[in-house]
Amino acid sequence: MSQIDSFKCRKTLSVGDKEYVYYSLTEAEKNGLEGISKLPFSMKVLLENLLRFEDNRSVFKKDIENVAKWLVDRGSAGAEIAYRPARVLMQDFTGVPAVVDLAAMRDAMVNLGGDPEKINPLVPVDLVIDHSVIVDEFGNPQAFKRNVDLEYERNGERYRFLKWGQQAFKNFRVVPPGTGICHQVNLEYLAQAVWTKEEDGVTVAYPDTCVGTDSHTTMVNGLGVLGWGVGGIEAEASMLGQPVSMLLPEVIGFRLTGKVKEGVTATDLVLTVVQMLRKKGVVGKFVEFFGPGLESMTLADRATIGNMGPEYGATCGFFPIDRETINYMHMSGRDEERLALVEAYSKAQGMWREPGSADPVFTDTLELDLGTVVPSMAGPKRPEGRIALEGIAAGFHESLQKEYKKTTQLDARYPVEGEDYDLGHGDVAIAAITSCTNTSNPSVLIAAGLLARNAAAKGLKSKPWVKTSLAPGSQVVAAYLENAGLQVELDKLGFNLVGFGCTTCIGNSGPLPAPISKTINDKGLIAAAVLSGNRNFEGRVSPDVQANYLASPPLVVAYALAGSVTKDLTTEPLGEDQNGNPVFLKDIWPSSHEIQEFITKNVTRKLFASKYADVFKGDQNWQDVKVPAGQTYAWDDNSTYVQNPPYFVGMGKTPGTVNDIKGARILGLFGDKITTDHISPAGSIKAASPAGKYLTDHGVAPLDFNQYGTRRGNHEVMMRGTFANIRIRNHMLGENGREGGYTIHYPSKEEMPIYDAAMQYRSENVPLVIFAGIEYGNGSSRDWAAKGTNLLGVRAVISQSFERIHRSNLVGMGIVPFVLEEGTSWQSLGLKGDETVSIEGLATIQPRQKTHATVTFADGTVKQVPLICRIDTIDELEYLKNGGILQYVLRDLAA
Repeated sequence: MSQIDSFKCRKTLSVGDKEYVYYSLTEAEKNGLEGISKLPFSMKVLLENLLRFEDNRSVFKKDIENVAKWLVDRGSAGAEIAYRPARVLMQDFTGVPAVVDLAAMRDAMVNLGGDPEKINPLVPVDLVIDHSVIVDEFGNPQAFKRNVDLEYERNGERYRFLKWGQQAFKNFRVVPPGTGICHQVNLEYLAQAVWTKEEDGVTVAYPDTCVGTDSHTTMVNGLGVLGWGVGGIEAEASMLGQPVSMLLPEVIGFRLTGKVKEGVTATDLVLTVVQMLRKKGVVGKFVEFFGPGLESMTLADRATIGNMGPEYGATCGFFPIDRETINYMHMSGRDEERLALVEAYSKAQGMWREPGSADPVFTDTLELDLGTVVPSMAGPKRPEGRIALEGIAAGFHESLQKEYKKTTQLDARYPVEGEDYDLGHGDVAIAAITSCTNTSNPSVLIAAGLLARNAAAKGLKSKPWVKTSLAPGSQVVAAYLENAGLQVELDKLGFNLVGFGCTTCIGNSGPLPAPISKTINDKGLIAAAVLSGNRNFEGRVSPDVQANYLASPPLVVAYALAGSVTKDLTTEPLGEDQNGNPVFLKDIWPSSHEIQEFITKNVTRKLFASKYADVFKGDQNWQDVKVPAGQTYAWDDNSTYVQNPPYFVGMGKTPGTVNDIKGARILGLFGDKITTDHISPAGSIKAASPAGKYLTDHGVAPLDFNQYGTRRGNHEVMMRGTFANIRIRNHMLGENGREGGYTIHYPSKEEMPIYDAAMQYRSENVPLVIFAGIEYGNGSSRDWAAKGTNLLGVRAVISQSFERIHRSNLVGMGIVPFVLEEGTSWQSLGLKGDETVSIEGLATIQPRQKTHATVTFADGTVKQVPLICRIDTIDELEYLKNGGILQYVLRDLAA
């Protein structure tokens, strides 16, 4: 807490019979920070953070003054600040490697002669186990139990390790499997809008802020909580007391007016917002929503928009605290004392939004009349690829030819072995109500249940080739669907409960029935998935499905009935009723009035309170997990799930010099928008892949491979799976070369898996670089996209631009990100992959310094290629000098 208080703003706030110390923005404005009441609400949160942590070490008076200057420069000055979030949120995919790293740091601390107890979270950390359930079983009443049983069979070792972490580390809580997805548990229970802490005999109140190891941490922005996704690497540093080093952002104001029309859902709205903001270009910027349109917007709708921040590329999608925030917090069971504090604190700080109040100052703005939003979906491979519902069929046919290069027999159908139906292009193989985007929102889930009821009443059924599933974001959702009598209606169409957590959207869709999979692959069919998720990147949802569409839950149900995205649901019938009459979507779509009636009756404070009454206890399966004791972890050398990573091997108390890159080979030439899904290991593990061979060599049968996400605690598996995505294309293999994780080793010119080539280069002491196009690292905040790149021996990534989180993660792993000059690409340079690359002066490089790479072509030609170093801050420079952020923190604590 600040001991300096340059702006004399430490004050006391009385709420009821309690007193709180807080850092008053109103007082700070009187005492020199002129005009700060006009700042965007999200910037006020950053300003309060700096006032509270002013220490003349990481936060100086000039940093605080730079926030006031933002009103003039609007973020263009790129002033650097040190920001400290109140808490950290994790899910288990990224949580396991984070706890592995903490355990490894304890071992390393012992080796450096320090106290392992120093390695301990200094801020509250909540890890929600939500990414491990897979939809193996579906469409029957036993699906949930069977999937849970399989989850524990596969993940017992990981769960024992997490339970060890829960007892070994202070300030670290684990929410057991089967509770819900981390973002919804955060929204419904963990988040408090205003946080408090006992310090020096007083209670300090301050904005609830968080960083999370999932990019969709932004969902909690809907509750007025400033939070965003970071890699596990950055999250670990925050846990250990290191500030997040960042530049004061530009803030784009998104003005909302009007009201949505009848039949338009929150999903239609968010897909429109995503498309608009991607077109605007908001990567690395804050987005803040304002305007009279907020009056008609529920908090669940706001959370839906906040959730998809990564899809529109922004750091956050922030909604200020107002009366709707308080209403939601009351309904979701928060303590009345907390509600009183949130309202009083927000009003005292000028962080409370009132209808009709003056708009903040923004860097730039754009506007949407909610009344212009129409029913929509996004696909077939980008979240920003929104298409109005009536254009989906035509859009698919166009993609079939342009994207998927299918030019003949477009309408052909092929029999499925052992079944009485056939399959063709565009048939829906997966219809999944899944993921955090929509399961926060009762309006679309109730709508799905009502549509299912109406369809079943007319005798409609899901097509037999569709894999149907319902994976709610929390137990609350399952409870209100059941209480409303709608789960039984969803069950009739095969939308049985399959688990609580992130399923289809993360690639945990499970296998398709073997005959369907065989037909799709034998005939080269472009099958479709329709899911209520937020990610539809190619190769993500299922290895058998190439065309993926994001849709609202009621539309997911509708496409399960229709069975194909080649049908125009606005003009063609979904099927026939018992009398042979055509049934159209408009015939079974529920009214907004009926949806609201069901919400009012079934989504209650009592329901939330009962479901979260004992949230950390878990079911009997969790209670039966046996916990190893000890402050350092007893590593099992035979484990294929959890291994001690090599980051600290041979590490001394002081860092060495950053070596220049000399004579590096190119590991990959990649195109635009390579996602962290392409880079980081995700999904199923192929038996013939380097990771599959490793597991087989260690006695693991292919049936027990599980998936990459569950093996994130084992670097041996993960480094072998880096760049192994089945859809990634390395242009070193030529424009018509094979897809997947392959490269060409030079000078041998031998084609081989990227992992094998990297290990061969390592044996030859040859450093590596990667070239890529725009928005490299687009997508999820996957730390293994950077960790795996590091372990393969890559020293630098040179691209046209980076997505925010991945750039930061690369620096955190000691890899230097460089961008090419505007208008330059590896294609314009004429690179083929057989060149060598040298970059000098790394020992003295400065943030955002202009430098160059020396590229030597195979014919001996030499080019000097201008570069800009994308190490953005002095803190990031320290991470590089130490070999990474973990090494920096460890040395700091050991000293």
